[in-house]
Amino acid sequence: MRASHWFILGSLLVGFAAVASHAANEAQPAPPPPAAKENPPPPATKEPVPPPSVTVIAPREAHGVLGRDVRSPTDENMGRIVDVIVDRTGTVRAAVIDFGGFLGVGSRKIVVDWSALHFGHVADKKDSITLELTKAQVAAAPEYKEDTPIVVLGQAGNLEPFDEH
Repeated sequence: MRASHWFILGSLLVGFAAVASHAANEAQPAPPPPAAKENPPPPATKEPVPPPSVTVIAPREAHGVLGRDVRSPTDENMGRIVDVIVDRTGTVRAAVIDFGGFLGVGSRKIVVDWSALHFGHVADKKDSITLELTKAQVAAAPEYKEDTPIVVLGQAGNLEPFDEH
């Protein structure tokens, strides 16, 4: 009988050990399965940037105007263009002319409407730009000063402020 007790006791111990082992395994979270190596997303392919638009202008078709002499239709010296004024949309509205004086002494800047200028002979740097105003009309124009309202001398000789739409 004793042998049967040992057998039962041994069986019980083995059973308890199995139950205890099973309980211990359930208390700890199971390790995650090994992660499958995911392929990283392919790098974003950049669409090719289109080339900038290009316009080719023949050398005799366009020239700079800053510093160019301005003359009246009767060939009077009206000064020289020292600046160009554009509006918010980039449209050229007027030119600033350094008028009067001698070698910059006694001169003043005035603003004339862009349409009052004629660029017929600008291919040669020695040629001047024609202003469709008289010297007296230009002399009567108020002086241009930065950061003040701009008064533009129009082609017909009238004074017009810029419209600030």
